[in-house]
Amino acid sequence: MIHTLTGVIGTGKGAVSAQVATLRVTAKRLVADDVLTLELASPAGYRLRDWAPGAHVDLVLPNGMTRQYSLCGDRWDPFTYRVGVLREPAGRGGSAYIHDELRVGDLIGVGGPRNNFALVPSERYLFVAGGIGITPLLPMVRQAEMLGADWQLLYGGRRRASMAFLDELAPYGDRVQVVPQDEFGLLDLPTFLGAPGAGVKIYACGPAPLLTAMAGACAAWPPYTLRTERFVAEDLGAPARSTPFEVELARTGTTVAVPPEQTVLEAVTAAGVEVLSSCRQGTCGTCETVVLSGVPDHRDAVLEDHERAANDCMFICVSRSRCDRLVLDL
Repeated sequence: MIHTLTGVIGTGKGAVSAQVATLRVTAKRLVADDVLTLELASPAGYRLRDWAPGAHVDLVLPNGMTRQYSLCGDRWDPFTYRVGVLREPAGRGGSAYIHDELRVGDLIGVGGPRNNFALVPSERYLFVAGGIGITPLLPMVRQAEMLGADWQLLYGGRRRASMAFLDELAPYGDRVQVVPQDEFGLLDLPTFLGAPGAGVKIYACGPAPLLTAMAGACAAWPPYTLRTERFVAEDLGAPARSTPFEVELARTGTTVAVPPEQTVLEAVTAAGVEVLSSCRQGTCGTCETVVLSGVPDHRDAVLEDHERAANDCMFICVSRSRCDRLVLDL
């Protein structure tokens, strides 16, 4: 079995709790072909919530869409958030709105930060980025450098012109390998990773084919060496059961029936229970709920294998039940 620690940045439209700050777009810059950065600050000049490398925020856009983006600015700047946004022609409109409609001076809601992809202490780091996957890794590189850790970054993209933040990475010299596909072909992962060893953490973010290749390349490494972050959830196929099940809400004693065509989140919301949610695709980690009894059918892309085996929490926007009844701490 390949052991990985996995978090995800998702996209979606859904309910966001009142824990949302109203921030102003203070800068919008094109940093590569089809990639721009937004800088956000409090209109009143207030300090923003602290964050650490790997964190992401929800952007609640003026058109009603909610999207999640990695923070890629200076974590030590208490007054500014920066995110990178790739225009996705095949997307559902969020990135197009940000690229084409959002203006400097506009107000947007910002939820979080949350971190499913935290940088843990290690003697050595190997970072692998594909395209816009550089955004969560950029603050990690800065942190590793600040701590004096041994680190290297392998950064691939379709074309050099499409690869953001090359200017910010240039001062690191040969610690960073920039590999545009049209010049050098696909990333040579085995050569970059080298022989498996202890005392190393490997962080990877990018499109699904890259992360699949990373899992294969790291199969012989010690468990939990590889940590990945996905932008979209994997296709898990059909649920474990196609029949209704019940969810007991332990705090109120209410029992809610969940039919096959409804999510647990939708069912408990209809019963009058408010649950913080955002992506509704099992990617952002917002709707995590404690499981007191029963066995969930985990369908998220956040939990790793040993966390799923514990069956003590679930993401109710997508995960379901393997048994007739779940008891949740709601």
